[in-house]
Amino acid sequence: MMMEKAVFAGGCFWCTEAIFQRIHGVISIKPGYTGGTIKNPCYREVCSGRTGHAEAVQIDYDHQLVSFESLLEIFFATHDPTTLNRQGADIGTQYRSGIFYTSATQKMIAKKFIDQLNKSHFFKVPIVTEITPLDLFYDAEEDHHDYYNQNSEQKYCDYTITPKIEKIKKIFSDKLK
Repeated sequence: MMMEKAVFAGGCFWCTEAIFQRIHGVISIKPGYTGGTIKNPCYREVCSGRTGHAEAVQIDYDHQLVSFESLLEIFFATHDPTTLNRQGADIGTQYRSGIFYTSATQKMIAKKFIDQLNKSHFFKVPIVTEITPLDLFYDAEEDHHDYYNQNSEQKYCDYTITPKIEKIKKIFSDKLK
């Protein structure tokens, strides 16, 4: 097994976690916070928008089963990387789009991927996803872990996350567990 780590911020971490939990080759995933200025932030602090942290997920994956490029493809297909500090009704810097790379190779691959998307005009406006080195990643509180699977009947989950899961089932059926 060739374990690697990827950290993505694509709006609400409940959504991002639910998507990547279903991808073949993803060994583990945890929601949390990164990219901010205070140590050990809690959900309430991050939601205030004053800590600078993004809601993110840390993905441990087997590179022999799923590539970083495939993870990027799924990441960009399941959130809006063209809207600064917003995903749907979730507004604030904590919901920004970001790739927090763990190696120079990930940085290079992410930049090239975004350049190709922008040149192809896949999105009508330029991508605003930040590409930042991973500094510290703080685990979210336990009640945020596996959120969708435990709360899929809630209105937010049904309205926001379920359509994203249906989309990956349709587009990425060959990459699902």
